[in-house]
Amino acid sequence: MLCLFHCLNEIKYNSVVEEIQQYLTSGRLRTQDLSPAEWSDLVSIILSSESNLDVFELKNYDDSENVLLMLLPVVKVSITALLSLCYLSDRSCQAICFILSSQTSLLRVLDMSNNDLQDSGVQLLCEGLQSPNCKLESLSLSGCMVTEEGCASLALTLSSKPSALKQLDLSYNHPGESGLKLLSTGLDDPNWGLDTLRYADTSGFNRMRGDKTHRSLHFVI
Repeated sequence: MLCLFHCLNEIKYNSVVEEIQQYLTSGRLRTQDLSPAEWSDLVSIILSSESNLDVFELKNYDDSENVLLMLLPVVKVSITALLSLCYLSDRSCQAICFILSSQTSLLRVLDMSNNDLQDSGVQLLCEGLQSPNCKLESLSLSGCMVTEEGCASLALTLSSKPSALKQLDLSYNHPGESGLKLLSTGLDDPNWGLDTLRYADTSGFNRMRGDKTHRSLHFVI
């Protein structure tokens, strides 16, 4: 099957990536059966195709951490990475950290919501956010079991250097009053680049730079 995709790519078949995604999600091309060499071939096909790679959605391939780690070169050249609800852990956070730290990374929007990342995963992501090469503008960690400790790490990261991060979503976590205070206070600090902090529960509250807490029309589920 990979030979077929190679042929399609050689003749500039524009939807070759979509064809790969359909085969993976249908089970006709099972990721667990691919050898390391076949994974390398698959990544090469995706990167060399003419399909739009602006948005990478892991579920189009398989909702697993192992598949994400194999497809990191694709994530690196994508503008947006949608990794929500894909059973990710610290291993994924460490890998994403390297991408954020890379001078050649194009990543601007990262959605890792609804994964059990916890504070340890957030701390790994913070290492990437601290890199002078990091260009990330939007980070969603909704429903990732983040507590006051993770919020403190984020606050320290965002206050320690000029950051490209403009939007941070911490909805449905457990930041506690001290965690929210650390991050909310930063919105009033001119040295912070953060413009919007979402910490909604079912009531849907946001905090924006220069504004008091208000009810948002945009709910994060």
